[in-house]
Amino acid sequence: MFGTFTLAVGAAVGMEFWARWAHRALWHASLWHMHESHHRPREGPFELNDVFAITNAVPAIALLSYGFFNKGLVPGLCFGAGLGITMFGMAYMFVHDGLVHKRFPVGPIADVPYFRKVAAAHQLHHSEKFNGVPYGLFLGPKEVEDVGGHEELEKEINRRIKSGKGS
Repeated sequence: MFGTFTLAVGAAVGMEFWARWAHRALWHASLWHMHESHHRPREGPFELNDVFAITNAVPAIALLSYGFFNKGLVPGLCFGAGLGITMFGMAYMFVHDGLVHKRFPVGPIADVPYFRKVAAAHQLHHSEKFNGVPYGLFLGPKEVEDVGGHEELEKEINRRIKSGKGS
């Protein structure tokens, strides 16, 4: 049980680092032809970039299934890893797709100060003010601050707060 829990937390945290690396090294490089749809105005409810969510869901589902339908240490650890990947995916979906890109309402998470900061940092990624930084989501504010973008981050937070009050 402890191993399953620990691996779930570790996998959720590890996914931020995987996503940041993949975003920079793959999506903004060899897979740009797919990711580019995310940097353009969306036409309809889906974009080609949504395929990346599916590619992360497949191993998570496989790990969860193996862990659920089998007994023992390894299946328990696999279940934990799958659960962590799934938890990250759900958090990413709510914050990135809901809060940042307003694909659906997110309720009270829009008022959480750290999530506002994450949303502002990701908006700066789309503005390309810092050569694409940040590539991560939940650690995005730190990435922006590391390249000297603290002032721009604060401006974007304030802009998002003001635009939210009008809606």
